[in-house]
Amino acid sequence: MPNRRSDPHIETVIVTISGTVQGVGYRLATVRRAHLLGATGWVQNLLDGTVEALVQGTPDQVDHMLEWLRRGPPGATVQEITTRREYTDKRYIRFEQV
Repeated sequence: MPNRRSDPHIETVIVTISGTVQGVGYRLATVRRAHLLGATGWVQNLLDGTVEALVQGTPDQVDHMLEWLRRGPPGATVQEITTRREYTDKRYIRFEQV
């Protein structure tokens, strides 16, 4: 297994999700999905009613997370997601809710 700290193929993306995404288990379901895929980073509610996530992993892991974030868990209604690539040397070791 490659060392994530030195793997040049690790991508980091900041995602903002809007719609009915708070109070529906969105963050917990996001953590579970990230664990299944092996992605790392974090997810949090913002005061404006959106959810923000930092997703880090291989291009395939990030793509699968973005696909899932567009749908969310049952009960969520995702209206829009915006993504921004983050260039960082920091490597996360797990995915967690903050």
